[in-house]
Amino acid sequence: MDYIGHIFRPPSEAESLLLQVTVGCSHNGCTYCGMYRDPVQRFRMKPLDVVAQDVEEAAVYDRDVEPIRRVFLCDGDALVLPTKRLLEILALLRERLPQVRRVGIYGDARTILRKDDGELAALREAGLGIVYHGAESGDDEVLRRVDKGSGADDAVEAAARLRRAGIRHSVMVMLGIGGVERSREHAEATARLLTAMDPPFVGALTTTLVPGTPLAAEADAGRFTLPDPWGMLTELRTLVADSRLTRCRFHSNHASNYVPLSLNLPTDRDGAVRALDELLAGRDRTRLRPEQWRGL
Repeated sequence: MDYIGHIFRPPSEAESLLLQVTVGCSHNGCTYCGMYRDPVQRFRMKPLDVVAQDVEEAAVYDRDVEPIRRVFLCDGDALVLPTKRLLEILALLRERLPQVRRVGIYGDARTILRKDDGELAALREAGLGIVYHGAESGDDEVLRRVDKGSGADDAVEAAARLRRAGIRHSVMVMLGIGGVERSREHAEATARLLTAMDPPFVGALTTTLVPGTPLAAEADAGRFTLPDPWGMLTELRTLVADSRLTRCRFHSNHASNYVPLSLNLPTDRDGAVRALDELLAGRDRTRLRPEQWRGL
């Protein structure tokens, strides 16, 4: 496979074929993110013939080793590709990997909103099954500070667009991204945002300071302070307790998190809140994931 730079994927795509169709991230401005800062990952579309060669390699594996059931299109916001190019890639997958059941992709609010309803419906018809969207926060002030490039209203509209198209939507939010200063505002606004978006999947990650990022520089200069583990868990409690999700699989089992949760909301809400309240009352660090095991 023709991989350029570091390849990232959501935890739930661990068993998927990772097909790199773009290099890097078209925005690449979020202050907390160090994923695509290497110059080799300057954003660009990969040539279609290179992608086709990778699909052919995968087709051999599919035929001779084991069936490929899922594909994830990399890199950071591959949904930014023109709809025509995405449809060409999906057609390649359908032709050469007929046993694929679902294709996933990263896409933020900006790139989702660049597609009209007809384009999104065409992508769904061609096999795009799920979009992973890093909403991060529902607090517009936090989103401005981290240079997200979109606001909470954009995320709500993006969710509505995907729902109309029949594309599943997995939303990622970041505990601690507002720092100590806006911890409460961030958590409460993010719970409201999740309620308004009502996605079928939510993943909560815990912010870590990645060396070389603007956010790490702000922390070094004393302009940003991460909440401690108990502050992070207080934010997690707010998300679980205050969001009103119709039918959602909610995870905080990413490696960055202090406490792994895997919940069906709203069914598991009360039990999870009680468990988090017990942790917060006891403040026993031995019940948390050790720092050396954590990483974004």
